[in-house]
Amino acid sequence: MEHLPTGQRRSHDPPRASRLGRGRIVAVERDEEAIAAWKDEVWPQVKAPRRTCASCVCFEDEAGQGLRPPKGRTWAPRGVRPVARVRGQGAGRVNVAGVVCFRPGRRAHLFYALHVCRGRRGEAKSFSWRRYRDLIIATHEHLGAPLVWCWDNLNLHLVRELDDFAAANAAWLRVFRLPTYAPELNPAEGVWSLLRRAMANFVVTDLDGLVRIVKRKLKKIQFRPHLLDGHLAAAGLSIDPW
Repeated sequence: MEHLPTGQRRSHDPPRASRLGRGRIVAVERDEEAIAAWKDEVWPQVKAPRRTCASCVCFEDEAGQGLRPPKGRTWAPRGVRPVARVRGQGAGRVNVAGVVCFRPGRRAHLFYALHVCRGRRGEAKSFSWRRYRDLIIATHEHLGAPLVWCWDNLNLHLVRELDDFAAANAAWLRVFRLPTYAPELNPAEGVWSLLRRAMANFVVTDLDGLVRIVKRKLKKIQFRPHLLDGHLAAAGLSIDPW
């Protein structure tokens, strides 16, 4: 029997079957050239203001959770599928607007705002532009530093009122848009991944219980700034020290 070195095969041997794995879903509208241009041209501009006025680089994003929990692996007797019983009827949703902030030489920060939608007639289902404005102001007041604010192209992010607010506060606020269909560039996306994993298979009876769980899980992330630094590195971005 002929022995070949590891990793080598004869030319007439059939190709080996490919390994099964999870695929990656990419939007058709995604523009790889625009994403590469943002990294090469816009990201250096995002980092530039900190050299002169010690700004904090902030990334904002939104997520939501209803009464039906995200599924996750858990313990169960051998041969028995675990079942989490949840409310089949129950309108409502908890929306979260979170912002992660980075500053050289300082710990990373996570701030957030909640909007509870109970499914009532005429009730706002998500954040208004005023809530986004208040989140920016609260972040600025807590950090006590100028902000470089990065977020996606959500329709409410593009309203004229927020543009006027940014122009009126240009002394401490600069706003940059992330490229479309590029969630991997936003470190705040990693926070929602941690939140979903921490909330897997939870069971609550009402929205008030869901709000308590969301706040408790986010508080744990706030006290672990190294997780936020890891999300920045996973996005392929870096903020060099002065």
